[in-house]
Amino acid sequence: MLVEELAFADPVQVFAPLAQQAWSMLFDSSRIDQVSGRFAYICADPFLTLTYRDGELCRNGKPQPGDPLDCLEKLLQQHVRPAHADLPPFQGGAAGFFGYELGGLLERLPPPRPGDMPGDLDVPDMAVGFYDAVLAFDLIARRCWLIRHEDMDGGADARADALRACMRPRPCVTENLPAPPAWTVNFTRADYQRAVEKVIGYILAGDIFQANIAMRFRVTLPEKFSRFGFYRRLRELNPAPFAAFLEMGTYAVASSSPEMFLRLANGKLETSPIKGTRPRGQTPELDTELAYVLINSEKDRAENIMIVDLLRNDLSRVCDDGSVDVPRLCELESFATVHHLVSTVTGKLRQGLGAVDVLRAAFPGGSITGAPKIRAMQIIAEIEPHRRGPYCGAIGYVGFDGAMDMNIAIRTVVLGAHNAVFHAGGGVVVDSNPSAEYAECYDKARALLAAFAIEPACGEPG
Repeated sequence: MLVEELAFADPVQVFAPLAQQAWSMLFDSSRIDQVSGRFAYICADPFLTLTYRDGELCRNGKPQPGDPLDCLEKLLQQHVRPAHADLPPFQGGAAGFFGYELGGLLERLPPPRPGDMPGDLDVPDMAVGFYDAVLAFDLIARRCWLIRHEDMDGGADARADALRACMRPRPCVTENLPAPPAWTVNFTRADYQRAVEKVIGYILAGDIFQANIAMRFRVTLPEKFSRFGFYRRLRELNPAPFAAFLEMGTYAVASSSPEMFLRLANGKLETSPIKGTRPRGQTPELDTELAYVLINSEKDRAENIMIVDLLRNDLSRVCDDGSVDVPRLCELESFATVHHLVSTVTGKLRQGLGAVDVLRAAFPGGSITGAPKIRAMQIIAEIEPHRRGPYCGAIGYVGFDGAMDMNIAIRTVVLGAHNAVFHAGGGVVVDSNPSAEYAECYDKARALLAAFAIEPACGEPG
């Protein structure tokens, strides 16, 4: 490994020259804090790519037989490299996204719905690049390093030079907000409320305790729409510690997620589920009142605790006996547009297991399925009319050293040439109010709509 410290610069500005280059990725912490939002990373031009969609695995664009997670694991094992203890955690490795429908490989579920995405958004279920050159930023210490590995495929020096060139100072480009584009949503108020009532019926019948039901928004993009410009607006409107922008060529993924899915470092495994939401108040007094109501809501706390129990079970499948713990339960975290209840579950990874084993045990995250997980996912497949794609999957990395950090891909938009789609949903429990659940979806979608210059209060389609 070769390491070069560079003068610190804003990662978003540094990424701008790469924003239209396929397989360029920015892992961003637009809500900076010491614990969850300290680091940012830029990588581009992977020396190897893996994609998977509906049974077809491709390596560098060419079909090959095999299971995508098995292939990912074998390739990581071929490129194991130790980490440098004094640098940010991601120092090269596999990075990209794992879509929700990838869960069908891990559990017995109905097949994903075919052909229900706009043609320019027919994205894979998994897209991962292998990167041997990375720009790593410490946003608190305001330091930056160029990290490269020399012996992957011989091209790391050129890739490192291209990343170094992005560090040159350049003027900040301010992009005007577009005019509000046309948009639709796949649930009317009445339809969504009936869906909530159907889930409650399943709960009363004893099938499940909780299921997460999402609605899908579709936006028609104007000509010359800047996908990275959209991401920059989104991160300003909804700062989040687990944000990301992935430019994939024919499409891009823009995420402003507040939720960590899985973090693995030095054998310690951690997940932080979010369950329980209230909108931010328009005055300090109302904001404090809404936060108080959330903290003291028996319904929201029960919803959170159910998912904590699910994740304790998932982590127990790969952790040492007795090591799974819950150091934080139902604590309030406030974001730009919503308050959330957040918990943390930790464990010590069992000897001989690695990041891909953890993915197999816990993917997709229980906070966006429900409990019990498999039956909740079957009900989601029955009720939701469209596949989820990257939404409710995970975005992040597995390092060459075995470390992993991934978000839950909520507050996440897939952007094509002419269309964009995103989802917003909520957990339904036995005492859910269908009208309140519908309103919660719009509370979660508000920043995403605003980044498109859409104000839903002006009238909801359908």
